[in-house]
Amino acid sequence: MRILILTRKRMLTVLCCLLCGVLAVFLAFQGIAALTASSSKRLIPIYCVKTNEKKVAISFDAAWGNEQTQTLIDILNKYHVKTTFFVVGAWVDKYPESVKALTDAGHEVCNHSDTHPHMPKLSRGDMAAQITNCNEKLKKAAGKSPILFRPPYGDYDNALMETVKSVNMYCIQWDVDSLDWKNPAPDAIVKRVMSQVKPGSIVLFHNGAKNTPTALPSVIEALQSQGYQIVPVSQLIYKDHYTIDSSGMQVPDGNASN
Repeated sequence: MRILILTRKRMLTVLCCLLCGVLAVFLAFQGIAALTASSSKRLIPIYCVKTNEKKVAISFDAAWGNEQTQTLIDILNKYHVKTTFFVVGAWVDKYPESVKALTDAGHEVCNHSDTHPHMPKLSRGDMAAQITNCNEKLKKAAGKSPILFRPPYGDYDNALMETVKSVNMYCIQWDVDSLDWKNPAPDAIVKRVMSQVKPGSIVLFHNGAKNTPTALPSVIEALQSQGYQIVPVSQLIYKDHYTIDSSGMQVPDGNASN
């Protein structure tokens, strides 16, 4: 039988090896924890903007009907207001003349996907195709590709956020929902919007909602009487030097620009 005699030197060597092993395991776990925390951090779209200026954006989603689009254009023209329409690629296919009418009237026409799916249910490749296909249709119909994307149903996840960023676009939500798609009375729409709006808000309407054309003039008049400037979404958000807080508010730093 071989007997191992531990000298002081050998004991120190063994202890050093053990300590190094423990440290290596600790660092490995720390690295895994950091990676997990980083990968699990929820990415958030822009819901509103932090600003001291009394500026808001009005936006419309267009996915199906088109009966009221020209009426909305006429109302907005009457008040000299420019807004943002988020349109689906399939809608562009059906109503290219309306895309041109919106663009000619000075409104920005932006991406609402190609076929209005629940984006998080798609692969990253299919997400990218939904965005790029709509962009191509808008470029053909409106003459340029948009920089803004609004997910259908407001449905998003980190994979979608990363996909939107990869094509150099901004993901846009809203902080004031008119709920016009539920067809409330026009007065209820006005009351809901005006009770929630604040500087930097993004208001959501739909181009096909029954009572929106009746409510819209009162919303515009109320906003303007309170000193608000109504601008397209791209003129409200910051393009760089910003963070997005847990509520979805885009917060600029000292070098941010619209």
